[in-house]
Amino acid sequence: MNSQTSALLINLLGFTVGIALYALLLAMVVRHRRFTKGNSVNFLLLATAVLGLLWNVGELFTFLWRDFANESVSPFLTAVSYSALGFLPSVVVHSAQNKESRTVWLTITAYALSAFAAFLHLESAIFSQIAPSNLALQILTYGSLGLIASLLIFNFRQTLKRKTILANALLIFAVSALHLSGGQEENFWLVELVAHQSSLPLALAILYQDYRFAFADLFLKRAVSLLLLALTAFGLYIFVALPLLSLHAAHAPDDVQAVGVLLTLWIVTALVYPSLHRFAVWLVDKIILKRADYETLRAEISETIENQENAGEILDKVCEKLAQSLTANKADWKEISENGVNFSPVEFTPEKAEVFVPTAEKPFYHIVLGEFRGGRHLLSDEISMLEAVGLLTARKIDALRVTHERCELEIREQEFSKLAAEAQLTALRAQINPHFLFNALTTIGYLIQTSPDKAFETLMRLTQLLRKLLRQTDEFCRLDEERNLIESYLEIERARFEEKLQTKIEAPQDLLNLRVPSLILQPLVENAIKHGISKNKNGGEVRISAKLENRSGEFFLVLTVSDTGAGTRDVVNSNGVGLNNIRQRLKSYYGRAASLRVENQSGTGTKAEIKMPVSAQKASL
Repeated sequence: MNSQTSALLINLLGFTVGIALYALLLAMVVRHRRFTKGNSVNFLLLATAVLGLLWNVGELFTFLWRDFANESVSPFLTAVSYSALGFLPSVVVHSAQNKESRTVWLTITAYALSAFAAFLHLESAIFSQIAPSNLALQILTYGSLGLIASLLIFNFRQTLKRKTILANALLIFAVSALHLSGGQEENFWLVELVAHQSSLPLALAILYQDYRFAFADLFLKRAVSLLLLALTAFGLYIFVALPLLSLHAAHAPDDVQAVGVLLTLWIVTALVYPSLHRFAVWLVDKIILKRADYETLRAEISETIENQENAGEILDKVCEKLAQSLTANKADWKEISENGVNFSPVEFTPEKAEVFVPTAEKPFYHIVLGEFRGGRHLLSDEISMLEAVGLLTARKIDALRVTHERCELEIREQEFSKLAAEAQLTALRAQINPHFLFNALTTIGYLIQTSPDKAFETLMRLTQLLRKLLRQTDEFCRLDEERNLIESYLEIERARFEEKLQTKIEAPQDLLNLRVPSLILQPLVENAIKHGISKNKNGGEVRISAKLENRSGEFFLVLTVSDTGAGTRDVVNSNGVGLNNIRQRLKSYYGRAASLRVENQSGTGTKAEIKMPVSAQKASL
């Protein structure tokens, strides 16, 4: 394949790809105008698509008409296509202006230059039957060089990177116009590619300026994918198909071997397209747009806000993450109390973006992002990501609110339960005090008749005991305090039974600081005397002991009250105030961890045993 054939093939392929790209851009501009402010069509992108289509369709038609019709096309058609190409630099300059009054003249100059070149093309086509006009192309060449200088000088607020892109695009066009003004003879394919496809760099430069277009990222990904696919197909044909077919000069275009080779290469092209598209996506996201991985970002935000304890902390963390990923110098949130249906998920302008956080109930929130570095604008992927982050944040805040409400409800329930338990325990304690007082007064009444002196002494002891009981309002006391109270009670009972009542108390010194429910032993001692000692004509002994048991690493305090009295099953089966009171109090304090067991055998006495977990007692200290 000689250089002329290569140039023709490159041009045909380039114009075909150009038509596909500009048609894709035009479709997106028209179909997705609802993503632009005011539901209007973006003029600059629409002009880019239309001008690019006119240039590529006109040139492709010219090439095909020459080949199939064997004659030249109308110079008027050529003039229109070259005029369309000539207006693209003006659109580039228009998209680059910073809307300051002193730079508007630059855009006006650019459009005037393009309009004058178009007039020369049409004038030459109508009156001289020659197109394009070499003078018009030369004017565009030097005009583009002047525009480059002006952009670099007057648009000083543009970043260096953006200036470089604009200057390179205009420089390619200037070289193209200079080459085309020199004649239409075909040259080396690279020169032809630069000369005839200069509209593509101009289109990319315009897209780079206008990030507000919601689907620019999709266009760029498909555009790059299409370019890579065309280059792959062209490379396979040049470096694989032609060498294979040239080995046998006898192969005709419809030869089976030739067709088989071409079909195989088409299949190979189809197979490599997914990889080419993935590469194009990576190239656009990471190199051109410098976009973060939004799936990873959402996962990081979800993980970051998981352990936050209130809505303010959640929103602060979300603002911090979004500001980092979207290169925003300003990131804040505000609380709103209006109806949530009045807000869009994401409201954006070139200067800022507001993300609505749609919580289930008021107050709602807005995350406000602004002052994007480098003049960055939001694209569709960013908008979708922000919508997802807004929902994610709302669900987390809702979950936190539910958790707080549940915790507050549980706290209130615990307070109510505590108050109910305290009321119940107070009632149980109120049962013990009158019961104990009644029995003590009965004893004193008996002594008044038999021994007035002892009755007075016993009354004084009862007075001291009652004073202790009235002062003691806590539900728990130390074991030694409970022991002292039982000794005082036994002294009163010994005044009644005299030698018939013997007592013995065994409590190790290291257990005396353990806390036990107040008056937990008094009902058991009372039952031992009433049902055991009093019914035995010879009297008996009441033993009270305390010990610590270890069961599989759990410690229990065991309090035992036993007697050597008559021994009757009436005590075991008793539903009296004393035993019921103890069972209910143990259940309230320790649940199933504590127990009361009463055992007896007729004639051998009764044994009552209380077991309480030590850990639960320590928790109540």
